[in-house]
Amino acid sequence: MTQAAQMQPGDSPVKEMTDLVTEIARALVDDVAGVSVEAISEGDGTVIRLRVSHSDIGKVIGKQGRTARSMRTILSAASMKLKHRFSLDIVEEGSAASE
Repeated sequence: MTQAAQMQPGDSPVKEMTDLVTEIARALVDDVAGVSVEAISEGDGTVIRLRVSHSDIGKVIGKQGRTARSMRTILSAASMKLKHRFSLDIVEEGSAASE
């Protein structure tokens, strides 16, 4: 097993997943500065809210939602391994998120 795949003592699974979502989103968009990720604790899980600029929302969602679905699949697989539920909300920058 590679060293990068192992969790170091004290590493937070929430921080690891927010960093992962941030890196994936930055690789997809044109406006890297417009990417922001926040983690919101909800009951037994965590909602990861990804905000991107208006011009990049289509790149993050993908055709027929395939890219967004793939990101959610990665989070779901990590959720099972880490025994912590994660979900992903994608929000267009400047729009209000549903609470």
